[in-house]
Amino acid sequence: MKVSKIVKNKRNCGRYKSVLILEDGTVVEGCGFGHPGISYGELVFTTGMVGYPEALTDPSFKGQILIFSHPMMGNYGVPSKEVLEFGIPKYFESERVQVEAAVVAYNNSPSHWTSILSLDEWLFSEGIPAVSCVDTRALIKKIREKGVMQALVAVYEGDIDINELVSRLESSTKYDQRPLVDEVMPKSIIFHEPSDYKDRINTLIVVDCGIKYGILRELLRSGFRVIRIPCYEDPLKYLEAYGASGIVYSNGPGNPKLLTTVVEKAKGVLEYGVPTLGICLGHQILAMAAGADVYKLKYGHRGHNKPCIDLEKGKCFVTSQNHGYAVAESSLIDTGFKLWMINADDKSVEGLKHVNKPVITVQYHPEGSPGPLDSLWVFNLFKRLVERYGTPI
Repeated sequence: MKVSKIVKNKRNCGRYKSVLILEDGTVVEGCGFGHPGISYGELVFTTGMVGYPEALTDPSFKGQILIFSHPMMGNYGVPSKEVLEFGIPKYFESERVQVEAAVVAYNNSPSHWTSILSLDEWLFSEGIPAVSCVDTRALIKKIREKGVMQALVAVYEGDIDINELVSRLESSTKYDQRPLVDEVMPKSIIFHEPSDYKDRINTLIVVDCGIKYGILRELLRSGFRVIRIPCYEDPLKYLEAYGASGIVYSNGPGNPKLLTTVVEKAKGVLEYGVPTLGICLGHQILAMAAGADVYKLKYGHRGHNKPCIDLEKGKCFVTSQNHGYAVAESSLIDTGFKLWMINADDKSVEGLKHVNKPVITVQYHPEGSPGPLDSLWVFNLFKRLVERYGTPI
């Protein structure tokens, strides 16, 4: 790889400088904040205007360098992890920052009643480098035109050897080849109880590939007892052991085609016919288990304003999304799944329903977190499937 273009930084950066190197040879100089260091990953962008604490802690962003398209990131600071809901942090999607690095138009004057840290202080404490004072719009236009690509971020004091960084980027493992769910899934079983729920309680087994806390909060709010298992485990074993009434396949990072073990076990789940919900990566896993194929999108769907059309009801609603792969509609023949929802922008698959089993899947995030709450009804639909077809304890 040769350096093809260097975009110089003309601003006074203070303590830290930064450099962003793309696999097409583009080098972008900027100012650095957060923690000094070097990170690499797949360069992607989100169009969300707010919700950076949720986005940065979303396990689905593991292995990626995230560009925020809107300016003023950091303007409302970072809230406390000690504020809990159902025993888990209310304002975050996991216990730690998951992105490899962030690229933002940074506002270092936060003002909000929940704020206890600046974005700079938070990223420093989490060991995450971040880039500011670069043209995020130009970077996003490049990704839209050329597609996502491998990149490297360095935040440093003094001087740095660009050629050495280029060599490190060339030798880095590509995003599509990394088993990223291994880094975000739980290592053992985790139990969650709904609080102050007096109705009949059903138990769910969550195949945890890196679940967002927002999904977990909605399941608990619906009155489910939740048992999270590592994604490589067999959910049917736990379904029978704990008398569970349904299974949820969670979101998660990385290439779904690497998850052959998970897909193989999901075949048994479909055959068993227990009420099942797949979200994001979980949607892809269940589709692949039924025989469908997935493909990589040019630059993915990441943001809070993605319109989806419910083909059954003829309604369109706005969703929150974060995915780089999609199920191929042409591969749904003879899978037992029918097309339920499509993306209004590019007509890609956004939801599936099994024709004769209580199994539903959505590619988007019905919990929002961050984003619109227009599709929380998906959890209510799944609850009705569990109550009708599941076996309550």
